[in-house]
Amino acid sequence: MRVGFVGLGSQGAPIAQRIADGGFDTVVWARRAEALEPFRGGPARIARTLTELGEGLDLLGTCVFDAAGTWEVLFGADGAARAMPRGAVIAVHSTVAPREVREIAEEAASYGLRVLDAPVSGGPVAAARGELVTMVGGDAQTIAECEPVFRCFSAHLIHLGAVGAGQQAKLLNNAMLAAHLGIAADVFALGRSLGLDPGALAAVLRDGSGRSFGVEMLVSLGGLENVATSQARPTLGKDVELLAELLAAGDAPPTGDRGAGATLLSTARGLIESLEALAAADLSAATG
Repeated sequence: MRVGFVGLGSQGAPIAQRIADGGFDTVVWARRAEALEPFRGGPARIARTLTELGEGLDLLGTCVFDAAGTWEVLFGADGAARAMPRGAVIAVHSTVAPREVREIAEEAASYGLRVLDAPVSGGPVAAARGELVTMVGGDAQTIAECEPVFRCFSAHLIHLGAVGAGQQAKLLNNAMLAAHLGIAADVFALGRSLGLDPGALAAVLRDGSGRSFGVEMLVSLGGLENVATSQARPTLGKDVELLAELLAAGDAPPTGDRGAGATLLSTARGLIESLEALAAADLSAATG
């Protein structure tokens, strides 16, 4: 299987590296020359253009920031999809709206291409270790064809349903992370007010029944202020709003529970508001 990859950021780069190290004939492309530096020694090859990237591929993975970027690298003036052979597969590892990935699938079909939405969770360290959770929406046979590649970087490969279902699961996951971060920040603030040592409380929350990835992330980054100035802020902000749009559009069969998602969305949005305020204060201090 010949595999292409575009989107060599903090998570995409280790995914592409693991695919290449897994023995697959791998070709990568990036706009920024510095993103290609880790690949110049092989084993992956570097394409000069998106058109060159798409030529002869069986599978193309995309891991860019949003749907607009995904659309551009696939269907832009020199988009990779235009050069891909009919029957090839596009795996969208970016987090986008379910509606958006279905639109990508419809456009890809006009080129004779198949699409899987396959967002991932776990972060750069898990990606480098091959321990990501990959949530997949799409045809079961297509997933089976791509599974050997996905297994290079995934500890858990989960088929959620049709195209778009993987994105639905990822949006719920990321909103829950945002909510956990907000709760963890509040708990540490309460701990300080009670006179508890932050390091000792962190040890309790990392190993106790209240543990969560949000606690681990908050501790590892050194507080909410550092989360606010990291890539997590725009990423979580985008994903929480995508979930809000999903719920507002009623893009799911009714369950009879009209209040479903209200607590999750409210808590997640509260965290995003806090991050935006901290980022604004940091910018103001830097420019003042």
